[in-house]
Amino acid sequence: PSHATGISKLVKPMALAAAASGADGLMIEVHNCPEKAASDGAQSLTPEKFDKLMKELDPIAKAVNKILL
Repeated sequence: PSHATGISKLVKPMALAAAASGADGLMIEVHNCPEKAASDGAQSLTPEKFDKLMKELDPIAKAVNKILL
């Protein structure tokens, strides 16, 4: 969802939708300071937002018989 949207605030809803539809994997960019990233900062999540997203993805993944690694 990072490259698909190019906008960090859209990564979460796209990731949740992809998981709900049974996606086998997600590529999510993470950066400690996205505003200072050499590239792709606009589509990167902070580590804190990534951790929160992973917690929200877990029950969805389980509902469609997927395991988060």
